Formats: sequence, structure tokens, C-alpha cells
Amino acid sequence: MARALMIQGTGSNVGKSLVVAGLARLFARRGLKVRPFKPQNMSNNAAVTSDGGEIGRAQALQARAAFVAPTVHMNPVLLKPQSDVGSQIIVQGRRVGTAKAREFQAWKPRLMEAVLGSFRQLSDEADLVLVEGAGSASEVNLRPGDIANMGFARATHTPVVLVGDIDRGGVIASLVGTKVVIAPEDAAMIRGFIVNRFRGDPSLFSGGMAIIAERTGWPALGLVPHFAEAGLLPAEDILGLRRQADGAGEGGRDRRAVIAVPVMPRIANFDDLDPLRTEPGVDVQLVEPGKPIPAEAALVLLPGSKTTIDDLLFLRAQGWDIDLAGHVRRGGRVLGICGGYQMLGRSIADPQGIEGPPRQVPGLGLLDVETVLTADKNLTPVTGISLATGAPFSGYEMHLGQTEGPDTGRAFARFADGRRDGAVSADGRVTGTYVHGLFAGDAQRRAWLAHLGAATSNLAYEALVDDILDRFAAHLEAHLDIERLWAIAGEAEG
Repeated sequence: MARALMIQGTGSNVGKSLVVAGLARLFARRGLKVRPFKPQNMSNNAAVTSDGGEIGRAQALQARAAFVAPTVHMNPVLLKPQSDVGSQIIVQGRRVGTAKAREFQAWKPRLMEAVLGSFRQLSDEADLVLVEGAGSASEVNLRPGDIANMGFARATHTPVVLVGDIDRGGVIASLVGTKVVIAPEDAAMIRGFIVNRFRGDPSLFSGGMAIIAERTGWPALGLVPHFAEAGLLPAEDILGLRRQADGAGEGGRDRRAVIAVPVMPRIANFDDLDPLRTEPGVDVQLVEPGKPIPAEAALVLLPGSKTTIDDLLFLRAQGWDIDLAGHVRRGGRVLGICGGYQMLGRSIADPQGIEGPPRQVPGLGLLDVETVLTADKNLTPVTGISLATGAPFSGYEMHLGQTEGPDTGRAFARFADGRRDGAVSADGRVTGTYVHGLFAGDAQRRAWLAHLGAATSNLAYEALVDDILDRFAAHLEAHLDIERLWAIAGEAEG
């Protein structure tokens, strides 16, 4: 069996995903066969796998860090929220149903079978499995039947390292409090702790590290300084994206092309924005509810959505439909990706009640197309060219439904297999496509920026991601006790 190590957190967004990605790159660089694993994830930011399913985007990044193709076994249970109380349930890459939060508890015993099966498969092919927990280890109200944190760790005898985030404040209380509230048997699974995202002089927190170790009995495994460029890697959820937007510098915005992105409740696959955020000539502005779409926007980008009709109704409630119509009248451009593409048409129909009650609603009417949602989900890697510029791209489709209408006669793209995708309005200002990952291709991204009159750069996005992963791995190696982490992983008995 492979060695295994589980990284749990004192809360969401403490950096678990990136710590696993950094460790995956570090140990893979040492010649080990590393596999990332997250038993249960909740995210609408998903990726298509090499075996034709979908998993959380963070696990796809971790697989990349480990120099392996992502598979459905790296995230066997993915919950994709469709409402405040319910989620679509994806098991080993495929949708198996929808359940409200309370109903989900009854699913857990059979989901644990899939989790353990996927973990065994990865263990059989690896030297090291790096496991990421979900949310907070201290959510004792969710402990019965747990498959995401201590329930998994105990079932597989996988040792745990607990991560706290000092940047959000209260890290001593978070780590010590975790020891206080969890069961002694769970606390015994924790072999040490890491304090993440420290800013300033590390010597000033040496006393804090000692206090945590004394109060918990867990050894300190490292104090990790803030690594700013980690913010350029794909965020796990919209909270991470908002943090990155809040931390963006204001200087020079007046000289940059504004791309406005309305933030809807069920925004999905928003890592489509990441390559744009790295461009020095672009200012990606998240438009929060209640705020108008900025008049200076060169492009309004409608991203993917987990519940397209509900998000369309939300868009209208904000008055963004009026803003979009005015934007187009002034000569502005609009791009809709996946669910955003569907919103741009004349209507969206959901006769089978895939996303809620059966219904049909009018779209924004900016493209002469209509969409009918169907139960079959298209999960397909694609390559091709945009027909207007000939610029190549490589991405993936992840959508329900079919879109047809006169404007599809002016397709946006042609795939390598000859299929055509998307639609363009008669005046060329409104474009819709089902292709996610469009802007990761340097030639495609530069063609769009040139079209918008934005300054282009020589940025090689995919190389940048790998460079950041390499440097983050070196950052962890400099600040964590890596040999002790490796020894702890050797205690796994799974």
C-alpha cells in the first residue's frame, strides 16, 4: 500500500487545496508517484477528467502538480449546489441524483463505499496519496456518518495534519479549539499542525506556535509565509476568487481594458477567468449583486452556471439585463460561456425539470437561439479554432442541453472533429460558446484582447501555472518539516 497523509483544516479557505498541490509537486519532483484525493468536495468549479467524468477543479490542479492526468477517483463524491439547501450529487464522475442537505445524510453509507473503492485504486498505483479534507475538522455536528474528514481518516487509518490560517485571525483559538471540540479518538489521528499565510517576521509568532503545541499536544510542522502568487492559481470557490479580486492593485486601472463579470448565485467554472486575471492589460471586475455593470466595460462576460434559469432570473432582478442591452447599444461586446451562452438566447426551456420545476423562460434576446435542457450531460475535452480569427484553443464542454437557432449559422468555433460550436450575433458583438478553458490558450486569449483593443503580452499561461507550482513547492520545502511529513505518511495503515 502507498503511504497516505490527510490535510484537514480548521475551516474552509485556509489553504488546504494549495498545500496539497504544493506537496504533490514537491514529492513528485523527488521521483515519487503521487496521487491527490478528496473524498467529498462541494464546488461548482469542476473539471473534465481523462476518463470522461467530472471532479472538483482543485483536484485537477493537484493532479497537474503531481504530473498525472486527473481521474474520477481523485474526487469520488462531488456536490454541486443547486440551491441554498440542495445539491446535485456526482459519484465517480457521474450524476446520480439530487438531494437536500438533510437528505444527503442518508446517502453517506453508500457513498463511503465509493470513496473507499476510489482510495484503494489510487493507493494501488501510487507511492503517496495526499488526501484533502473538506471544510472544517471541527464541525462535530456533521461527524456522524462523515466521509470527508475524520470519518474517512478513521476508516482508512490515515494520519492527519491540521492547517490553520493566521491571515483571517484567531488561528490559536481555531487550532486549540479544534482539539477541544472533537472526540479524543479523532484528535489522536492528528499528528501535527501547520500555520498558513503568515505575514511579517516569523519570530514574532514563535510563542504562538509553542502555545498551540502545548495546548494541543500536536507538534508544530511549520509556519508558512504568505505566498502572493498562489492567488494566480485556480480558486476552489467564489470566495477565493473574491479574495483575489479584493487584493488586486488599483494602480493603472484607467489604462486597462475592463472585463465585467456579473456574479450570480450559482456561478460555475469561473476558473475561465483566471488567465484573463494574469494579463497586465486587463482589469477583470466582479460585479456584485446590487451594483451596475460598469459603463466603461469593453466586454461583459457571462460565465457558467449550475442553475441557468434561476441565475437568469437573478440577473434580471439586479437590472443587469437592462445594463447589458445598453452596453450592446453603445458598441460593447458580450461573451457568454456555457450557461451564460444559454442566457443570451431568446428562451431557455426545462421540460423535464432538470434544474427545478419544469418551465420555460425568456432569455436576454441578444442571440437568435433557443436552448432546451436535457438530462444527458456533455463532458468532453475539445480542441479547435475560432472561426473569426483562426486562433486555436484547447478546453472542454460540460453542459446540459442543446442550443439551436439562426445565429448558430455564424458559429464561434470549429472543433477538431469537424463539429461547430456556439453562435455570433449578426453585428458580431455578442458571442456564445460551450467551450470552457478558452482563455488558457495564449493565441486565443491574445486574439480576444486584440479584438477588445486591450494591450497584449507575451504571457505563456500554462507555463506560468507550472512555474508557480514549482516555486510554491520550494516555498513549502523551505518552511515545513518535509521529512517529518513523509514519516507521518508512513504511519498510514489503510
